[in-house]
Amino acid sequence: MIRSVVFDVGETLIDDTREWARWADWLNVPLHTFSAVLGAVTAEGRNNAETFDYFRPGFDLAEERQRREDAGRGELIEDVDLYPDVRPGLQALRDAGLWVGIAGNQTARAGELLRQLDLPVDAIATSGEWGVAKPDPGFFDRVIAMAPGEPQEIVYVGDHRDNDVLPAREAGLRPALIRRGPWGYLWADEPQVRAHADWVIDSIKELPGLLTARD
Repeated sequence: MIRSVVFDVGETLIDDTREWARWADWLNVPLHTFSAVLGAVTAEGRNNAETFDYFRPGFDLAEERQRREDAGRGELIEDVDLYPDVRPGLQALRDAGLWVGIAGNQTARAGELLRQLDLPVDAIATSGEWGVAKPDPGFFDRVIAMAPGEPQEIVYVGDHRDNDVLPAREAGLRPALIRRGPWGYLWADEPQVRAHADWVIDSIKELPGLLTARD
């Protein structure tokens, strides 16, 4: 029986297009150039933070985030950044009697911004608040502590093979990969994903029927 569903953030709930555009602008790099390099890094299965080093060797992501905040150009998460299925999909899961949470590799500031959206969820946490990030097993220990149920009763939904599907499976959770954003499309049919993900979906709206059917 599935009791809880926990969601990744970037390219799972949030369309990161505007944030990547803000980074390109901050670096004074054309967006299509930034996107092409990001795509190459993604295709090689590397951490997307490495993208910045191509434009500024030795780039300090935390320092630059703070500089953006200080310049009034910091993180921004608004309703327009949500994928269209997010609010109705999350609400449908709660209506089906499931506990719903959000936990992703995001800053503490992003956690504040997500809470301001008043999404229909039971809890929100970020790696910045926890002090541990995916794919570290400690992150998934925190997910298990947060969400009701045994690990096998918790679904973790994300778009990334190495940060979401594989470590969630290793932690004993039930992984679901959502096919959107560059990583979701890149890895949706990849053999490891197909072997370790319980579900590959195109929309959050698919989950209530899938999860309740397995109860």
